[in-house]
Amino acid sequence: MSLLVVGSVALDSVRSPFGDVTDVVGGSATYFSTSASYFTDVALVAVIGEDFPQSALDDLTGRGVDLSGMMRQAGRTFRWKGEYGFDLNEAKTLDTQLNVFEAFNPELPASHRQAEFVFLGNIDPTLQLRVLDQVDSPRFVAADTMNFWIQGKPEALRQVLARIDMLFVNDAEARALSGESNIVKAAAAIRAMGPKRVAIKRGEYGALLFDGEEVFFAPAYPLEEVFDPTGAGDSFAGGFMGWVSRQGELDNATLCQATVVGSVMASYCVERFSLERVRELTPDLIARRFEQFQRLMRFSPLEPLAG
Repeated sequence: MSLLVVGSVALDSVRSPFGDVTDVVGGSATYFSTSASYFTDVALVAVIGEDFPQSALDDLTGRGVDLSGMMRQAGRTFRWKGEYGFDLNEAKTLDTQLNVFEAFNPELPASHRQAEFVFLGNIDPTLQLRVLDQVDSPRFVAADTMNFWIQGKPEALRQVLARIDMLFVNDAEARALSGESNIVKAAAAIRAMGPKRVAIKRGEYGALLFDGEEVFFAPAYPLEEVFDPTGAGDSFAGGFMGWVSRQGELDNATLCQATVVGSVMASYCVERFSLERVRELTPDLIARRFEQFQRLMRFSPLEPLAG
């Protein structure tokens, strides 16, 4: 087992200008593990209720995702209901029901404690710390967070940041965490808190990787149709961590490749609701869009300017 993810598995109801769905499979760990499964072996630790569909679990196990750390408990699964306007960068939360997720207390099976690569999904930082206390000397630990935890549990989050290698946040979260309005300064301030690398997700404007003193930018793929941005950031992180786990390297070249792979997976995610599009990908489709990203960023050297 190469990559461990601990996070939420949910049932989402989403409305956008292009349609709506009710009680479809969602959750940060679900998007992450589905995306990462194209590149590496994944183990998922989460909690679900009695109502979570067995077919969704069968899909994950069919992808090779290890669900031995999945806990099914009496009660209803975590539910989220949201709405997007034509500005698809921001969701309006209409309803959140934590249900069994409210008492989630991750307990890693013995086989998961040896994970080389670990991703702490967007959960309470006290739970992220609990996971960190259970893993044995991982090579690379990354985490996600959001404004709710940045504002509500800053001290616990600071403890997490001091123990991880990389943080995934969007630009608003980076500004809130750092207190800096400038993204470059925000990334530097976050790195000073502990993580050597920071990925800042900017939705339709692409993603920035800050790796030490190196900065890399991957644009968003220009799509004619975007149905549902839910899970795009988690699909990005899944592609990123899946690629790093597959390569087994942590040099800057690999991390830049991983940023593009993550962008590829996020671009496919938004083309349909829920996991519909990500589930039907093939290695050829992923490779083809990676090549299209390369063409987006390719340009000729500048000729010497006349004096």
